Amino acid sequence: MKTIQDLASLIDAGAAKIPADLVIENGTLVNVDTAEYYAADIAIYQGTIVAVDPDVSDYVGENTQHIDATGKYLTPGMIDGHIHVECSKLSLTRFSQAVLPHGTTSIVSGLDEYISVGGLDSLSEIFVELNQLPFKVFWGLPYKTPYTIPRSTVAYNVNGADHKKYQALDQCYGVWETVRESVQTKDPDTLQAILAAQKYHKPIFGCSPMATGKDLNQFLMSGVHVDHESYSHEEFLEKARKGLHVVIRESSVTKFLAENIKAITENTAGVARHTSFCTDDVNAHDILDHGHLDHMVRLAIKAGVEPMTAIQMATINGAEAYHIDDQVGSIAPGKQADILLVDQPGTFNVETVISKGQVITANKQAVKKFVPPIRSEKLLDTIDHELMTAEDFSTKVDITNGTAEVQTIKSVGPFVRKRLDVKLDVKDGVICPDVNQNVALASVIERYGVNQNHAHGFISGWSFNRGAIATTMSPDDNNLVVAGVDTDDMTLAANTLIECGGGQVVVADGKVLSLLELPIAGINTDLTPEKLAEKELELKKAAQELGCQLPDPLFYLSFLPITSIPDLALTDGGNVDYPNLAYFEPVLSVTEA
Repeated sequence: MKTIQDLASLIDAGAAKIPADLVIENGTLVNVDTAEYYAADIAIYQGTIVAVDPDVSDYVGENTQHIDATGKYLTPGMIDGHIHVECSKLSLTRFSQAVLPHGTTSIVSGLDEYISVGGLDSLSEIFVELNQLPFKVFWGLPYKTPYTIPRSTVAYNVNGADHKKYQALDQCYGVWETVRESVQTKDPDTLQAILAAQKYHKPIFGCSPMATGKDLNQFLMSGVHVDHESYSHEEFLEKARKGLHVVIRESSVTKFLAENIKAITENTAGVARHTSFCTDDVNAHDILDHGHLDHMVRLAIKAGVEPMTAIQMATINGAEAYHIDDQVGSIAPGKQADILLVDQPGTFNVETVISKGQVITANKQAVKKFVPPIRSEKLLDTIDHELMTAEDFSTKVDITNGTAEVQTIKSVGPFVRKRLDVKLDVKDGVICPDVNQNVALASVIERYGVNQNHAHGFISGWSFNRGAIATTMSPDDNNLVVAGVDTDDMTLAANTLIECGGGQVVVADGKVLSLLELPIAGINTDLTPEKLAEKELELKKAAQELGCQLPDPLFYLSFLPITSIPDLALTDGGNVDYPNLAYFEPVLSVTEA
């Protein structure tokens, strides 16, 4: 928070009575407020822009640093409008190290994965880390935790009373990811969260995949302001026409930009002013290979969007939608000094990055060093479960030998899962997986020491021919998720993660083929982005050696407990029928041999 003295100093700096710390000269300003390009210099004091003028020489002092932007374009730092940053598996320090060179200087996040593991109290440690970074997280308190319906098990359940407390605080910027089902069912905690945000004039962030017509109208009655889930450009356009600010998502596994952008390129360009970008879930190797929001800007331009419009979508549009445009989103006096030097608007290669007034990269060379903080035991010791046995992963029935008809959860995409009924052999009272029918076993195990839940299910479409994989990074509840075709290997996978405090692992024939330890809350690591990317590719290769044909097996596995993905999910509470918001029994019938 600024003090009166801080504000007084900024006022004097704006009048050129105090020398600037940094000036950027000879560049071409990309003014996203007025959609203009023109020559301008920029003066920065204490991380704040104090002048944007044809000449800022009056702001220069003896110790002022100079950046020559000749031949470069100056754009605002970009804002990711919806990201589960923890799903990158990178700690916040390492995540900022990964995305800042690509021009992402701010994100909007609920930090919900940390809350599910450590509760709201754990965020105090996270905010201390953030305050030391040249990076901004605009935090919205999740409408509740967990998001799963029916409710799965987490370490802490956010409720309406929490919103009454936190929505009044400056550090909270609204209600994060309010799912349509909670509005539809008029969940009391969700309604309290909405009312608390409205009391303080804070936005409500929505999540309503495939919502149209009456379903969308009903959802809009909640006062939701922003939505990041549209599966088609028709859905996207309807939401925009009904007043929602619509966010285009292009994650590492869910790529919707090419489809959603048609609402702008084929329908009406006016939609663009009410559109922004998000990545939702990204991994390290994808960021290093393709970029982050800079990649989305380039994709939008390639699809036919004007460069100025694409840059607005990455900056000012999202800032206005999330009510943070008083701080970020454009290059103007009084805004935070988040500034990018790019080669050309049309090619949008980010060359120099300034965030919070600090030079992060210069001519694509790293300037700023990133050092993770010392972690507390509270964040490092979050797995509370006894070691398991192969019998724990067996689905038993009341016949000795014969067949069982089961309902499997078939993955047909990262965010689409359908029903497929299959007959499996029963041997010695246990239902067997079948590699020939492409059916594997799956388990979700509560890992907080709350109730010892262990749900069994069957998955198809994974093409396992041996082994097992497991993860404790698994939104929305981050329980232990295991899948495979061998119960001994499933046991080894689970126990490996229990013993190391969380992570992701691939096992076959009684051996660990690849292990990524995620010691921070069982979901994150302080490995550098480069080292994590290497481990991600190693895990992917190992999973493919098991026969798995999915694009990113560990990412798909981590999404298995998300109940808002049509139509099916598996949580520690059981197998979930999303359309009916209820559990289902996967074993349909058994027949004695």
